[in-house]
Amino acid sequence: MSRFLAVVFLLALSGCGFHLRNALTLPPDLGPVRVEAQDRYSPLADSLAQALARAGAQPAAAGAEGVATLRILSERWGDTPIAIDQFGRAQEYSLRHAVVFEFVAADGREIVPRQAVELARDYIASPQQLTGTEGEREILARELRREMAAAILRRVDAAIRNPAQPGAAP
Repeated sequence: MSRFLAVVFLLALSGCGFHLRNALTLPPDLGPVRVEAQDRYSPLADSLAQALARAGAQPAAAGAEGVATLRILSERWGDTPIAIDQFGRAQEYSLRHAVVFEFVAADGREIVPRQAVELARDYIASPQQLTGTEGEREILARELRREMAAAILRRVDAAIRNPAQPGAAP
């Protein structure tokens, strides 16, 4: 009876459609990849460069020409109050991170055309208890930065796996 239940369970599990996400793999003909950002000390650019290296991209030498480039054109952070108390003091905020990027091959063709990604997280900041509020905001900022790098890499991966056909609508 237990073997029968195990077989039924395995068949049900295999039929559910669940699949692990494959890791990002770059085509070998892509060549070296450079990550450019307006802020040369951008933590997001560093995260993207490390993730691309883990995916098999060769780092481009400084000042090298004719390399694939992931450009971070704009990176913006914003805190917006979304709830106030009876005295008009902000109680809850929305932390937003927006990035505009593009990925261009060494020959100049667009692999990922210019596009924007925006992520947001809400957090509570009581005016009476300011202890820990900045720490919580920094933790959320690190989490948003990590999720932003993953979102950009998913878009790059999707564009590489499913290149647009010539003449197809974008």
